[in-house]
Amino acid sequence: MRSMLDRAGSKVQFAGHETFPCRYGWLKKTFDAIDLAVNEDERRRVFSPEVAISGFGVGKNMVASMRHWALACGVVEANVVRGKIVDFLPTRLGRTIFGAGDPFLERPGSLWALHWKLVSGPGRATAWYYAFNEFNDGIFSRESLASKLMARLDDLRGAGVLAGSRITSATVERDVDCLIRTYVARSNGKGLAEDGLECPFAELGLMGTLAGVGAVQFRRGPKPSLPDFVFAFALIDFWQTHYPSRGSLSVETVSHEPGSPGRSFGLDEDSIVERLERIDLVTNKVLGWDESTGLRQVTARSPIGALDFEGLLEDHYAISEEAA
Repeated sequence: MRSMLDRAGSKVQFAGHETFPCRYGWLKKTFDAIDLAVNEDERRRVFSPEVAISGFGVGKNMVASMRHWALACGVVEANVVRGKIVDFLPTRLGRTIFGAGDPFLERPGSLWALHWKLVSGPGRATAWYYAFNEFNDGIFSRESLASKLMARLDDLRGAGVLAGSRITSATVERDVDCLIRTYVARSNGKGLAEDGLECPFAELGLMGTLAGVGAVQFRRGPKPSLPDFVFAFALIDFWQTHYPSRGSLSVETVSHEPGSPGRSFGLDEDSIVERLERIDLVTNKVLGWDESTGLRQVTARSPIGALDFEGLLEDHYAISEEAA
């Protein structure tokens, strides 16, 4: 299977989170700060210590972490000119969720959409991408995941893809620790999570610990809290990014390719098929399930590049509001 890490020009990033997993309220606070800024200069200064420490009410390291998570989850984006960030802007995804749809992350679909943006490509959270999309151990330890990721980076350096990279094993180990804390709530020893759930993504149930053995396990399966609208949003995003000229994708591709909904959401093939069998209802018949040729696949009845996958999320929130 192809790897996004092998691509020419592929960018990787480690650290940036300052060892803090994304916390409740951080994404909304950062989105609001950027969205409410009146001009480019004010937006650029949102994360500067003299403004952010008092504005967000946290220390300098947490400010850097909030900035990292807002960018990594696609809530805001950086406007970069000649390698320097000159401005920050709210994204369409940020407006959809935090502008009106679900500002307090009360709906599971919001977390699933943000998780997708976080893990479906190397981007700003390479360890997160690798763990969900290229790491194949269902049960693992922090040490084994860090070791295999470091070996993968060494291979990339040897192939000239990461020439000059100074990523160290200590950096990778800190990323792996933060990754696990992103999806597994830490216990206080009495069976209760410390300070509630430390990170909202732990609600997704994508990872869990195995009692008595000190190991972590990926939880693969149906994911009933994942809305079909968010699955379709991710599917079209994946399709447009990796296979824009194809009119169909096989179940195997949707389930197992790095960066696919199956890998990123921890879905098994049977769960993928169930969702694809009703994909026409979610996409107004633009996408459809087809096994007429003996191949199980999803087909696009319009050019895939013309589909507005982010509009599916907006529809999801609009329908939810009507139902309420």
